[in-house]
Amino acid sequence: MSASEKVVKPYGEGDSKKQEVGRMFDAIAPTYDLLNRGTSLGVDTLWRRKLIAQLDPSVHRRILDVATGTADVAIQTVRRANVDHVTGLDLSEGMLAYGRTKVKAAGLEDRITLQQGDSENLPYADETFDAVTVAFGVRNFENLERGLSEMRRVLRPGGKLVVLEFSRIRYAPVRWGFNLYFGKIMPLIGRLQSKDPRAYAYLFESVQAFPSGADFVTILDRVGYNNTECHALTFGIASIYTATR
Repeated sequence: MSASEKVVKPYGEGDSKKQEVGRMFDAIAPTYDLLNRGTSLGVDTLWRRKLIAQLDPSVHRRILDVATGTADVAIQTVRRANVDHVTGLDLSEGMLAYGRTKVKAAGLEDRITLQQGDSENLPYADETFDAVTVAFGVRNFENLERGLSEMRRVLRPGGKLVVLEFSRIRYAPVRWGFNLYFGKIMPLIGRLQSKDPRAYAYLFESVQAFPSGADFVTILDRVGYNNTECHALTFGIASIYTATR
């Protein structure tokens, strides 16, 4: 197993990565939106807009948002792309509880459905969706290729996958600064505001272990996707990956 394929779990206990990730997100759900703003210094809102801009509203009408969390992408997809319907799926019921509150407050209950479920065993029929989006979720999969295969299965032929994820930064000055902030300062902040400070350290560790850039594109190709591309964002801090079935 290469370093890029190393399994990193939130707590490193006897549970599976999937069980630990679900427990972690249940614990940090109340502060998750703040965590996203903090880890990206607020730039994540721009990155999500770029993710949604990859969708073509004329053909991508039924969307599945995997690892939807508190439904940020689901809500913004309806507002910005004016799609017919977004189904948001997440492992953590705690995250979804906050997401449902946000969907209700936005008046979008008729266009967004949030469902608890496993991204590696999607509860949907083949060829159900026109597009699948994932924001900051694939690095938490226990079996990455299985999750990617499942998303491909539920895409219609020609349907589009759009993934937004943190990357291992290659430009040294940016990498040093980001690693200091993300790896040292954010865990300290986490101890002050979160019931689960270990989660903040895990998020940094999971980015370092994730096969980003060309490595992730290679995995997409291996799973069977077509037209795979990687678009680096903000000095390579994050990337958007696109592919079609």
